[in-house]
Amino acid sequence: MDKAINPGIFKAYDIRGVYPEEINIDTAYNIGRALIAYTKAKKVAVGIDMRKSSPELEEAVVKGITDQGSDVVRIGLSSTPMLYFASWNLDADAAVMVTASHNPAEYNGMKFCRKGAVPIGEGSGMEEIRDLAIAGNFPDSEVKGEESEDLELKQKYLDYIAGFFKSGSAKKKVVIDFANGMGIIDKEVYEKLSGDVESVYMYDNFDGNFPNHEANPLKTETLAALQKKVIEEEADLGIAYDGDADRVGFVDEKGQVIPMDFVTALLAEEKLKKMPGSLILMDLRSSNSVREAIEEAGGQVHESRVGHSLIKKQMREEGAIFAGELSGHYYWEENSKAEMSTLAALSLINLINETGAKMSELVYGLKRYFQSGEINSEVADKDAVMQKLKDKYKDGKLSMLDGIKITFPEWWFNVRASNTEPVLRLNLEAKIKDLMEEKRDEVLGIIRG
Repeated sequence: MDKAINPGIFKAYDIRGVYPEEINIDTAYNIGRALIAYTKAKKVAVGIDMRKSSPELEEAVVKGITDQGSDVVRIGLSSTPMLYFASWNLDADAAVMVTASHNPAEYNGMKFCRKGAVPIGEGSGMEEIRDLAIAGNFPDSEVKGEESEDLELKQKYLDYIAGFFKSGSAKKKVVIDFANGMGIIDKEVYEKLSGDVESVYMYDNFDGNFPNHEANPLKTETLAALQKKVIEEEADLGIAYDGDADRVGFVDEKGQVIPMDFVTALLAEEKLKKMPGSLILMDLRSSNSVREAIEEAGGQVHESRVGHSLIKKQMREEGAIFAGELSGHYYWEENSKAEMSTLAALSLINLINETGAKMSELVYGLKRYFQSGEINSEVADKDAVMQKLKDKYKDGKLSMLDGIKITFPEWWFNVRASNTEPVLRLNLEAKIKDLMEEKRDEVLGIIRG
């Protein structure tokens, strides 16, 4: 190794760093060897995104995997949901996606999972892989692994998703912002449905420089062009993918951004039509209206922690059929408890078709409370602040599932610590706007001292 690996590139759920300073062919090679040394996988599926640095990082990680004695099946240009699909459709023990998700062009990285899209992250292997990669002391394997390609998986994946669409009485029009990222892989799904869905595409050429806007629908400013286009086209729905297409955001026919937790409720409603009484997970920052809507649709609801590896684990443990996260991750039993963003999009179109309602009408029924949105505050002593909040609001119902969540009859708040920064994140909701603003300012006053 020319330079020591920066341990900071190993995040809670993936690996991300600046190319080539932090992640390069040497780093990728060691990570490939470390993955096999830890997982003992005999065969690994590998996919890549469209970033300029991805092909050479793929070559390096594949060499690391094969030098460690494991076989590789390459699936080529892929979205992260397609890689998860590969992890339960191919005879592979693990899978690697070379991507930096929605990060800017100068970044790259990797996401891992085991067979069946079981995540590898903090508490489930990431620390061990990090330590092995940094140490770099790998004994030579007696036998090198072999490489192959699967040229049929992509079509199988696209056909599978398209199969979930239900034709409606009237043709629907959607605008899709691919943000020059890997969602473009799924363009063929929309083409297959052209008899029922008229699709208008935005930024549908691969470009790892993201020349039009950051590929991150969680930032509402990135949705401005989509909002405008939906209104111009008089479309029924706007769809926005992130860089590796494991997250998706939506805009209604009026050009209004649909809160991502509301999407959880709408998708759950669609799921529960087929599987009434089933369990749905919502992340604990979601509005109370999400819980209410799921229960009204005949479902059961449990809260989950934030983070894909934690949610997928809880889905398996508790038997949930679907889960939604405030960041636009939607988890489907149809993809082995993993994300499948285009299935979320098709399910919303199905819901419009079945109900005959406009998207804004479906969303309006969920606007029952007032939210602060997520507010970040830099805090030197996070534990001390958490204790102050528990003391101040000791009369409320306390949950420590993820940070602290304290619930009162008229309002609730959740405060979580960032894994990587000296930051506390506040989400607060109340039945009336004045109370939300009053309690938001009161809680922030304690957090910020």
